[in-house]
Amino acid sequence: MDIENRNKILTIVLGIVIIGLSYWLYDSIVTPYKVVEERKAMTEKVRNRMMSVKDALIQYDSRMDEFPPTEGGLDSLVQFLKTDSLMIVMGDSLFGRTFEVFNPDSLIYSPRPPYNKFQYTLNDTLRPPIYLLEDPDSDDSIGDLNRTTMKNAPNWN
Repeated sequence: MDIENRNKILTIVLGIVIIGLSYWLYDSIVTPYKVVEERKAMTEKVRNRMMSVKDALIQYDSRMDEFPPTEGGLDSLVQFLKTDSLMIVMGDSLFGRTFEVFNPDSLIYSPRPPYNKFQYTLNDTLRPPIYLLEDPDSDDSIGDLNRTTMKNAPNWN
């Protein structure tokens, strides 16, 4: 084999190696970034859903003059959203940031797999009554059980 053919073969092999390593480098940078972006998007979806539950709790409080009880509270909230005439009419506009088509049954569930139900606790021993709404899959929460200044306040702001 003469030197010219050897140089051509070596150039082709090295070109293929360079292309392969370039793809590997690109993939090793882009793939983790996509995972982080997907995680951020899911966190934003969960937070929007929690804010929608908070808005529904505020509507429940303003219409019923009390928050739902701790036991079955989120189920009571869903029942309120399904039966209250104002919520039936205004559900799409009030909760449009969370749903394309408003579905009260899925409001109390996290959009993050495994789709756990949000945790709701009411403290009615204080005046005004306060609640805590938590996402079981993260540290995100709205409200506080001890401080009335945190009523309706998310912990991520």
